[in-house]
Amino acid sequence: MPVNLPTNLLRSFVAIVDTGSMLSAADKVFVTQSALSLQIKRLEELLQLPLFNRDGRRLSLTASGDLMLGYARRVLQLHDEAVNAVTVGHFAGPARIGMVQDFAETLLSGLLAQFAQLHPDAHIYSRVAGTAELIDLLDRGQLDIVLGFAGGHDAHAVTRAPMGWYGKSDTASAGEVRLAVLEAPCRFRDAAIRALDDAGRPYRITVETPNLTTLRAAVEAGLGVTCRTRLFSAEEPLVTPDLPGLPDVSCILRTAPTLDGPTGHLANLVRDTVGAL
Repeated sequence: MPVNLPTNLLRSFVAIVDTGSMLSAADKVFVTQSALSLQIKRLEELLQLPLFNRDGRRLSLTASGDLMLGYARRVLQLHDEAVNAVTVGHFAGPARIGMVQDFAETLLSGLLAQFAQLHPDAHIYSRVAGTAELIDLLDRGQLDIVLGFAGGHDAHAVTRAPMGWYGKSDTASAGEVRLAVLEAPCRFRDAAIRALDDAGRPYRITVETPNLTTLRAAVEAGLGVTCRTRLFSAEEPLVTPDLPGLPDVSCILRTAPTLDGPTGHLANLVRDTVGAL
């Protein structure tokens, strides 16, 4: 009888090679490192051949592993094509989307609810983090869609938005601007500090936090002004000669090189929703 190789074992094997480590591969295929190790052990037992040379935590392909890699890719490609062809319009795997906090708080619930109505069997993985971290996860194959911020003329821009100052005017009208910011790295923090420095306005950071909700509470309490977009507050941005002008920011959408039908649909929903802001 021929040996049957489960596709989940082949997918884990390819993920280890593509990501270069057990840790990254475990994140990509949504299993623990210990489970991933057991999967590879099982695959090697089925083939009765070692696929990796192990030197401590370092892995390299054996000659058999190198030969198996090409076949594994072909098997998975044909498998995924078959699933997509048979289940057109149905959800086949997790849609992995990452957003910065601004979009998560204002768009995530409505956007994903709309997607869930269209794809009731959807499995959605959502990550909220800074743009740089999300793009790194996308490049490592751990996210399919990233919605974040970039410079005003970024090639991946869906739309551009003006930055503005938000807070109580008395926190900016004094001799020293009281500034509330997110922890670095943060594009808005950098823009605020650069604008104040260029204008020769003295400032003091009174609130520094990693959390957008805390930042909003501090600004509403009058502890400082901050630099954000209209997504930050229902209040109008401050218009005062006490504060310098700010640049535009790009709302960017980045996606994996290939998306399945439903995940591609989610990317289109994101593009349409953000483009309408």
